[in-house]
Amino acid sequence: MKLQAQTRKQKLLFNLLLILGLGLLLCVEGYSGYRLRTLSKQQEELKTDFSDVNNITLGLFSVDQWKDDIKGIINHQVRHFEMTKQQRKDLQKEVEQIIMALINKAEGLMNKEPKSLGGKIKKLAVKTFVKTDKIKAQVPGFARKIIAEADNPNNKKQLSKLALGKLAVLEQSAYVDSTLSVKDSIMNKAFQKYHVKDQDALNKKLDTSLNEIRKVMYNYSFIMLGCVVIVLLMWWLLRKRTELHVSLFIMSLLFAFILLAVGLTASMIEVDARIGSLDFVLLGEHVTFKDQVLFFQSKSILDVVEVLVKQPKFDSILVGILILVFSILFPVMKLSSTGIHLLSKKKIAESKVIKYFAFQSGKWSMADVIVIAILMVFIGLNGLLESQLSMLNIKSAPLTIITTNNTALQPGYIIFISFVVYGLILSTILKFITPHDAH
Repeated sequence: MKLQAQTRKQKLLFNLLLILGLGLLLCVEGYSGYRLRTLSKQQEELKTDFSDVNNITLGLFSVDQWKDDIKGIINHQVRHFEMTKQQRKDLQKEVEQIIMALINKAEGLMNKEPKSLGGKIKKLAVKTFVKTDKIKAQVPGFARKIIAEADNPNNKKQLSKLALGKLAVLEQSAYVDSTLSVKDSIMNKAFQKYHVKDQDALNKKLDTSLNEIRKVMYNYSFIMLGCVVIVLLMWWLLRKRTELHVSLFIMSLLFAFILLAVGLTASMIEVDARIGSLDFVLLGEHVTFKDQVLFFQSKSILDVVEVLVKQPKFDSILVGILILVFSILFPVMKLSSTGIHLLSKKKIAESKVIKYFAFQSGKWSMADVIVIAILMVFIGLNGLLESQLSMLNIKSAPLTIITTNNTALQPGYIIFISFVVYGLILSTILKFITPHDAH
């Protein structure tokens, strides 16, 4: 009796130590999963803000943006225009030719025979006092004065104001950009939110934050996978310690629940298509647009279900409900039923519902199908975007377009795959350790 009591105490002690050790490991996995999900939502928020600020409708497709660029070009070209020696020489010839043409035309008009007495008197006076040969000799000097006057900084400043004024009048009479107020609102909110003063500083800050978050997210993902690997190693090491199998299995189920929760709520796929750089020459100056976002979406499985269920079409709602039932509720019921089957008495453990979800619901659970479907969607969508965006790539002297496809699978996908594989392993283990009928 004493030996049996001592043996029971040892079994209880080993079970408690096992539960305590795995409990600590479970806390590590739970915290890592919480941080992974939090960072996933934070990453989605940052990228959404980036896509809003850099959306192509507020940049390349915005009349207001073009207006600002053209104003800058006009102001620079007129006010800061400097002529080279060769340009001055060529312009000198052009102005001289124009002045000489005007003098010749005036001389031709003077040489016409007047019909009236007054006309004859005027012709005589002009010929007496106006010497065209002397005027023609002064043409080069006139041309130089005209060029010097045109090149005067004050005159160029006045000309720039005149050109910009005409542009403003044309803008008001022709078109009012409806994106102006929207852009100002989005920009102001983003600047206040991230404590920056301009768009370049905002983009730089967002890029830096996203790079840091991405690294930390994958670190937490690997920590979660490491915890699951340790649990599976415990099964191998304790495969002959049958008295510990129940505790080990129940703890293993808790690890699976955390994997499932994180896999369902963290982003699984991210679609990001943008024009990385567009550069062309306008009036001798480069106009550049960078990071013009064409499309961005980041979704988890629960996000997809929510979007489908909220659609007005019946077929979309039906697909959302099917995904919810067979890819979310069935895995939850399966994990719960395996625990109930192992812990409960024979009557409850071998009830049709519990046995069905514990051993037979795998054929209806579509978690593995979702994994394959998302992978196929990623491969197809990534290939399509690469093909379509590559058609926009242009590299030439007057125009350069470089597109960017940042579509990628996210850590949530890795966690969900891990849950599917881990769940299959637990189902196999259950068939070997169950004290009840597994058929």
